[in-house]
Order: sequence, then structure tokens, then C-alpha cells
Amino acid sequence: MYIRKQIKEALQAKGYKFFETGDYNVNIVGVRNSETAGKVTNRFDDVITVSYKIDGEWQYHEFDCTTDPGTHWVENVMNKKGVAILKPGQYRSSHKIRKHLGQYEALGQQNPVTVYRDNNKDGKYDLVKTDTGLFGINVHRASKYAGKKSTQINKWSAGCQVIAANDDWTKFMKIMRKARDTWNNNFTYTLIESKDIS
Repeated sequence: MYIRKQIKEALQAKGYKFFETGDYNVNIVGVRNSETAGKVTNRFDDVITVSYKIDGEWQYHEFDCTTDPGTHWVENVMNKKGVAILKPGQYRSSHKIRKHLGQYEALGQQNPVTVYRDNNKDGKYDLVKTDTGLFGINVHRASKYAGKKSTQINKWSAGCQVIAANDDWTKFMKIMRKARDTWNNNFTYTLIESKDIS
């Protein structure tokens, strides 16, 4: 568990923007677990944090997620260049609310992001070769069932940022819709590593 101040300080240390003006000006920050040292765990062992204000009062939420692809897509590569692993960074206006795979509302990629490409299937993420573009690196959910939480990534992520628990997802999207209605349908997604947080 982190606190909002830690997330803010980690972003500012990297020169990233931390949004503080007005209500529902959301800071969506993924924190990749550095302790796994690049090993493909197939587990939801990262977190997505959301920091924003309501009536001037700070709100902070943390949701178990994966910021890495699951074993299935690491071993069954969709793209000949290799499976996508989102590179840490701040991606301004990278996402908007739209249907994920035409099925349900999620945050869909609308502007380029940078990913690493790994295609040697050795059970470890190779963070060397990069690729920038529109790859459908969405922020979406795993289980579609209320009250349920997925424990294995498997096919849930081929590079997407995926929230494990359906109830967390419902809460996340409620905040995102309010943010869209308050501001506009442009969301910045920032990915950092747990080692960046003090």
C-alpha cells in the first residue's frame, strides 16, 4: 500500500505532471512491482492508483492489477516483433473511454505509447527493444462477474493494464466517467516502478 504523497513525489522526481487543479482531474498511475525482477509471474502483482479531488478534498484509491502481459501471450506471441510490455513513462492524453474489444467501456489507447518487445519466450521480460505506436494498450478489467477477482493473468493481458477485481473495476470506471464529464474524454496514463517510490 502506498499513499498519495508517495505517488506525487515519485512523479515529480521524474519531471512528470501531477494534476492538482479542480475536482476529478485524475492522476492514473500504474506501479509495476520491481521485486519480480522481470520474471513472468502471471499474477496481478502490480497496482493502479488513482488520485483526484472532490470538493477540494484529495481522494486516493489503489487497485490490484497487472502492467505486464500474462504467460499465454508471452508464449503465444501475437506480434512478430514480440509480446508488448509497456515502457514506464508518462503518456499524455493517451487514453479515452470507449469500448474494449467492442464489449464494454474501458480506457482505450488513442495516442502512441512505447512498449518493449520480447519474443524469446524464456519466462523473463526482455526490456531492450522498443516499439512506439498504437497497439491497443488499453486499461481494462479481468473478471466480468461482480464480487469476483482474477488471480492468474493468462489471456487477460497481451500488454494491457488490467484490473483484477470486478468491484474495483466498477469503482474505477465510475471515477473515470465523472472525470470525463467534468473535463473531457482524454486521460493521461503514467507507469512507474515500485523502486521509484520512497
